[in-house]
Amino acid sequence: MLRITRGEESRLTSWYFEIDRGLLGLILLLIVIGALTMITAGSAEAAKMGQPWFFFIKKAFPAYVLGLFCLFGCSMLSKQSIIKISIGCLVLGIIGLLITLAHPVVVKGSARWAHIGGFGFMPADVLKPALIILTAWFLNKMRNLYGSDIFLNKEAWRAKWISWWPYVVIFCLCLLVFFKHPDIGNMILYFCVFGVMLFVAGLPWKLMPLFGGALALLGTVAILTKAHVRERFYHIFDVDRWSQAWYSINSIKHGGLLGSGSDAYVKDVLPESTNDFVYSAIAEDWGAVGCIALVLLLLLVLNKLIKHAIHAREDFVVYAIAGTAALFGGQICFNLMTALHLVISKGMTLPFISYGGVSFVTFCVVFGMMLALIREDTWNK
Repeated sequence: MLRITRGEESRLTSWYFEIDRGLLGLILLLIVIGALTMITAGSAEAAKMGQPWFFFIKKAFPAYVLGLFCLFGCSMLSKQSIIKISIGCLVLGIIGLLITLAHPVVVKGSARWAHIGGFGFMPADVLKPALIILTAWFLNKMRNLYGSDIFLNKEAWRAKWISWWPYVVIFCLCLLVFFKHPDIGNMILYFCVFGVMLFVAGLPWKLMPLFGGALALLGTVAILTKAHVRERFYHIFDVDRWSQAWYSINSIKHGGLLGSGSDAYVKDVLPESTNDFVYSAIAEDWGAVGCIALVLLLLLVLNKLIKHAIHAREDFVVYAIAGTAALFGGQICFNLMTALHLVISKGMTLPFISYGGVSFVTFCVVFGMMLALIREDTWNK
């Protein structure tokens, strides 16, 4: 059997032997499954548009190349470089949010897309690495300055550059822009990721109900003030014939235990079969067995992240991995619950599986960063 040995020290050999190859392998396996799904579900979606069967895989190819470059490239970076890239993501994301306010482009009831030079992207996706890395840096810095009690310490709430006020103001302003779009799905996701990271950082239990109450209040206000959200909310209690939810549920049913194979036809008329309802298309092609296998694979990635968070030596790394696990797990839940008609459809991708260039690249960047932080935390003494 051919085995690679560590015969010489170099940056590449150090990376190979120090990286978590198990976690990297799981991510690459998810990417391969996503590419296969882009061919099967994408061919049906392309046919509805009058395009050739390879239309979506051709459009996704540049994103796959860029995403893999970012995954491997970011996994070789130092912590300082990761923080700098996250600051760049923050700046680009905020510029994107300002563009959505100055020149809103409404797509499917939401103005959450920014367009620069003919290129469209969702600022909410670009901001995700910044949310995780800079929040982890901020929490670690706060604990170094104010001790373990950073939530009830009065000094931590004074008007300083490194205090709660600057962070809370920027975070809340971003949430308000999400609310205005409306992009309620990402608003809830960001809120939950932030809550998980605060909880890991020692948020007292008595303050947790405040988060739940604030989230419920935001949801209620969105339903009362946003007609687009209200209409979708009302439809969660019923499944209209020929609606997205109706097609999604029937696609899952038609897959049966082992999948429909060449007899699959519901996904041919299923809306967003490569994005919001990609899990339904997979269910029809692969059946319940294939869907369960995919969920187990996603859970394996989550399990690895949680184990690394538990055993990490540096608080910054703990917070960053916990935030990544919350983001990854939260987005999985949103997408699967949408397919099963348990929540209203909010355009949330299934990580590494759904079609979506910027979303795919973003998750490659985030997981590349986590691989780098895990490697540095494990091997640097």
